[in-house]
Amino acid sequence: MAEVQDSLFPDLPGLTLPAAAPEAATPRPEADVPPKKKPRAGTVEPAPADPALAELASALPPHLRLGTSSWSYPGWAGLVWDGEYSESVLSKNGLGALARHPLLRTVSLDRNFYRALTASQYARYASMVPGDFRFVVKAPSLVTDATVRDESGRGTQANPVFLNSEIAIQEFVQPALEGLGDRIGALVFQLSPIPGHILTDQPALIARIGGMLEALPGLKPAAPNAVIAVEVRDPVLLTPAFAAMLRSVGATFCMGLHAKMPPIEDQLPMLRALWPGPLVCRWNLHRRHGRFGYEDAEKLYGPFDKIVDPDPETRAALAKVIVGTTHAGQPAYVTVSNNAEGCAPLTIASLARDIVELQLRAG
Repeated sequence: MAEVQDSLFPDLPGLTLPAAAPEAATPRPEADVPPKKKPRAGTVEPAPADPALAELASALPPHLRLGTSSWSYPGWAGLVWDGEYSESVLSKNGLGALARHPLLRTVSLDRNFYRALTASQYARYASMVPGDFRFVVKAPSLVTDATVRDESGRGTQANPVFLNSEIAIQEFVQPALEGLGDRIGALVFQLSPIPGHILTDQPALIARIGGMLEALPGLKPAAPNAVIAVEVRDPVLLTPAFAAMLRSVGATFCMGLHAKMPPIEDQLPMLRALWPGPLVCRWNLHRRHGRFGYEDAEKLYGPFDKIVDPDPETRAALAKVIVGTTHAGQPAYVTVSNNAEGCAPLTIASLARDIVELQLRAG
């Protein structure tokens, strides 16, 4: 097994990559022709089919699902939508159009982190996508944040139901199973930064996380290919003990590409410790913005219609992990935020090209 683990992504963690040429900001294809303004209500139609994207999608590994973090962005007009729609219309009716984009086979339901969705809300989303589409769903902060926060995000008190398995089942897993069924790809418990007094006793914390995960109902009867994944924002948790706990309860590690976490090569030991297994990755934020730069990225990158900060190094490293995983027959769920480079659909197209190029070079 050790030889298999060490042979996965053989060029990493040394991360020997070809030198990348400087990239200019990537405009949307029809920048010279503004999309037609659409009515504020009604259905949302996808952007006209792009044969080049369809051809690119056909060359990707069948076990790979690329997708975005949410979908209610008017700036994606001409890229994902056939014209300009309001944010509210896209939030309500845009998912079906997004799921018809040739490269997008999953999406991260990030809104569930802020307020738990009901089974009927999940069922509506499931009804809007084709049978092969899968959802990556974030657990509500109600169970993944050790601190109760006010509207500004400031912690106010300890969370009495942090890592409570009954709440996790009632507010998250059971509604998702009932509403999404076999369209679940990954249920992700993204643990917010953990207060120092809890984090210092890692054995107790890891046991507590494991206890919650072990109490969850199995996903396989309703969603045979679904996985449970845990994402952390505290690098000190990237340990063999944490990986061993995940393996013991049948969960996996969600690689979080965020300035709070180290780069890909420093997260690979977690994947190797859990090999063979699926890849779950969420590319959340460009590292230039620092640990608390989410709002800065939002201001700089809006309306999210072009690449502002190309990050070819991260894309190349991620492509290698994806190819290594899928080549071994394992599934990969990779979602990308607008705050990764400025425009998630364009980042995904670039990532897809990197993946196909790697496959061709590998023969």
